[in-house]
Amino acid sequence: MQEKEINGFLIDKFNQHGLDEKKKQGICPLCSSDRQPKNQKAQCASYDWERGLGTCHNCNTTFQLHTYERKGASEKVYTRPDEYIYKLLQSKVVDWFDTRGISQKTLTDLMVGEGPEFMPQTGKVENTIQFNYTMGNQLINVKYRDGRKNFKLFKGAEKVFYNINSIVGYDFCVITEGEMDVLALHESGIKNAISVPNGATLNSNNLDYLDNCIDYFDKKEKIILAVDSDEAGQALQQELIRRLGAEVCFIATFEDCKDANEYLIKHGKEKLAECIQSARPVPLENVTTFKDIEGEITDFVENGFKPGFQIGLQNFDDIFSTYTGQFITVTGIPSSGKSDFVDQMVMGYNLNYQWKTAFASPENAPTYLHAHKLMRKAWQGMPTKKDINTDKWNRVANHINDNFFFIDMERYTLESVLRKGAELVKRKGIKCLVIDPFNKIRDVDCKTEDVNRYTMEYLTKIESFAKKFDVLVFIVAHPTKMYRDKDGKIEEPNMYNIKGGGEWYDASYHGILVHRNYEEKTVKAKILKVKFQNLGENGAEAHFKWDTSSGCFIPHQNLIKENEPMPWET
Repeated sequence: MQEKEINGFLIDKFNQHGLDEKKKQGICPLCSSDRQPKNQKAQCASYDWERGLGTCHNCNTTFQLHTYERKGASEKVYTRPDEYIYKLLQSKVVDWFDTRGISQKTLTDLMVGEGPEFMPQTGKVENTIQFNYTMGNQLINVKYRDGRKNFKLFKGAEKVFYNINSIVGYDFCVITEGEMDVLALHESGIKNAISVPNGATLNSNNLDYLDNCIDYFDKKEKIILAVDSDEAGQALQQELIRRLGAEVCFIATFEDCKDANEYLIKHGKEKLAECIQSARPVPLENVTTFKDIEGEITDFVENGFKPGFQIGLQNFDDIFSTYTGQFITVTGIPSSGKSDFVDQMVMGYNLNYQWKTAFASPENAPTYLHAHKLMRKAWQGMPTKKDINTDKWNRVANHINDNFFFIDMERYTLESVLRKGAELVKRKGIKCLVIDPFNKIRDVDCKTEDVNRYTMEYLTKIESFAKKFDVLVFIVAHPTKMYRDKDGKIEEPNMYNIKGGGEWYDASYHGILVHRNYEEKTVKAKILKVKFQNLGENGAEAHFKWDTSSGCFIPHQNLIKENEPMPWET
């Protein structure tokens, strides 16, 4: 009976080669037609119908028995190339590939094409090598490369991994940084290798192609990362480990070479295969050796502390910065602007570093109002009816949609929020998680006598999550009581005023007070704690006014006009 799915992938066409379904051995559809007539029906291949894979013992090729439909495709509308760009390559192109260690058979197997294409880098039509990106039976994208090593992808097409079909049915795969590396590995006998579509870019963790292909990795037991040895490649490697999970990731290194193709040219296909097969696992969690961190130690000795990440408001950046893998406690009296300021911070990290954020914010319900607040900040003003569906509206709406995610639950618990946060790290690549407020996202109602122990356990779980996924977590925490001075003014709370007392100060990496001044109609952000003194200044303050149109905090020097409203007054 025909199966409907294999390894979580829906079958599009069962038995695409028309092989004998009753047999476990038979002909190879890839090489039988090339052999002498009397040998064309030689049973050189094994069929694994449960995994959907065939293996030829004559040409040493693995092939898919079926084609597959895509599950969980993006809701975005993309353009697609009209047809496969695939024709016999000119001899001079084949000869060039030969100098790179790539045979014509490999070019044929992976359907590398050739044809004219307009290249914006040169401003004219060039003859290009064309790499076809397919998913199932569909052509999704095309990568063009001219003779000057200029590249472009098909305009408006979806970004996916190159050769992604090749990993279906396997419990392991190899991820490389370029199409040439995939060809090199194919040449060495490793067929289930894929490549990122646009190389690695330093200081960017926008892996939209991983978001679009994440289902392909769900059941992988081993993912070998064979990226370039340069700084950008290593940054890509770390982000892939963060997203896919260290427990399944292995690292391949190319010794004195930059990448897999260079290694093939210098050492040959057998050595390249050995290099991939000897990939080492990512270092054990919670176990560190000197060699694991020698690079970091060397960098510290040479350059000192790395600068922290900043939100882009100069007066605040002068007194505070942070690393990822930490959590920040934000406190203040009710209606002081805590949530708004956290929104401002994550918006700043997004603009500066393209970080994505997930919110677990029961107090910001309904969700559409919270999304509207973020839209105003990105818009730098208040959108009106006439703006709906304009180019700016669509641009800002798409930006909010792609970078900010709202965890909506009937009942919030810390366990469920962190579980959803882990999923969003994997599927969307979030770098920030906001818990607002902590007292509405808890596992149990603790007794008074247990509050300190409960608080420490709560914060320990958050710290573990932040470290494991290299995420910056914000916890908005209200003080338990508000105190007034002798003049009747509300005193500024501190971290010891939060329920759980000293545990908050001891466990938090950083603490920030957001406090309003009623008379001056200003808001200040005060640094209550920084764990590492290179990141900020304890007790330092930054003052802001609030822009009524954009909902943004504006660095403030002079007093605000008497009648100018603040967020809690609108």
